[in-house]
Amino acid sequence: MSRNYDIILVSTSRWDNPYSSVGFSFAKEFSKKNRVFYIDHPISIKEFVSEYSNGDMIKSRKPALLYGKNKYRKIEGTSDNLTVVTPKLTLPINWLNEGVVYNYLSKLNDKIVNSTIRELVKDYNIKDYVFFNSYDPFFFVNIPEDIKPKVKVYQTIDDISQETYIARHGIRLEKEQASGADVTLATSRELSRLMSKYSNKVYCVPNAADFSLFQRAVSEKLDRPKELVGIDKKIITYTGNIGTRINYALLKQVALTYPENVLLMVGPTSTEDYKKVGLEKLPNVIFTGAKDINDLPAYLQYSNCLLIPFEYSLLTKSIYPLKVNEYLTSGKPVVSTAFSDDIKDFADVAYIAENETQFVSLVGLALQEDTDELIRKRISKALTNTWEARVNQFWNIIEEVEAT
Repeated sequence: MSRNYDIILVSTSRWDNPYSSVGFSFAKEFSKKNRVFYIDHPISIKEFVSEYSNGDMIKSRKPALLYGKNKYRKIEGTSDNLTVVTPKLTLPINWLNEGVVYNYLSKLNDKIVNSTIRELVKDYNIKDYVFFNSYDPFFFVNIPEDIKPKVKVYQTIDDISQETYIARHGIRLEKEQASGADVTLATSRELSRLMSKYSNKVYCVPNAADFSLFQRAVSEKLDRPKELVGIDKKIITYTGNIGTRINYALLKQVALTYPENVLLMVGPTSTEDYKKVGLEKLPNVIFTGAKDINDLPAYLQYSNCLLIPFEYSLLTKSIYPLKVNEYLTSGKPVVSTAFSDDIKDFADVAYIAENETQFVSLVGLALQEDTDELIRKRISKALTNTWEARVNQFWNIIEEVEAT
């Protein structure tokens, strides 16, 4: 019976964010067989005002945010079973200290977002459903009895204590979410260990890849990205959020060591830390800016080596990088720092460096020794880490929990 449940899923990432999203990836895979209602991470009044003029993300949601109109939408290229839902505006309260005022306003926010579920249940005649909270502990802390899900799931993706802004209230709220959930999922072994303090039903369900999408890098002849037109050099590529987890001094060393090659940085920038080392000033470094996920296979196809240059920290220690399986699906060589136990599991198909000197050296090795056999091994590894496999694992967990 459980595999026939409807699914209401909320995630920190909105469906149109310019990078791969664990929550939305799950939603798309679930929707192949189930009705899925993907609730966008709520937008606060502050974000509405500050971001309104910065593109279509806020403007396209305005009727839903202000008036509750057009709050349901279908997304081109996804299953008809998938409906994206936009809640009304919420209150910006993360800046407040813990205490009576924060708790009162948090309950008001929960009242706003819970009304979204109540309307969903009525509008779509939802009976039994799974509520899946993908790393958004600030909302849906308590779901009223009249709309209570059959199964409540909380998923942790990062060590929330290491994310300064969200740690302010997130540490406490994530504990509450995990302890109040029927099932807690963690994307890495380290996160499983951390969450086991708050729940006795913690399961490690690592990230995966959209195999059919990234397989296009191997199976189709794709147009050369505009940034690479006219460039007849080997391409060393990083894709993803250009944020605080990256060792930019290491990337600079790669660019300086291989001046005859191009270092390509594909993704949105959420920090300017790379400017501290002057990475953007090097003549063989290209920043493309944010790209739609559907464009990424082309960048991978025209790359010769793919990087995961994460720093060593408490945060990265807990990360199972979604991008490693996306990279491997393309069949291209992958070089990564040994930042977590989980990334070391890929040592049979990727180059895992224990230090910066080795990382730079392995980039050169990866550029030289690619073979058809290695390509097949990478793709075979990726095939064991698809979202389809993760969804099957999820339903097995739910059936196990229901049987106890």
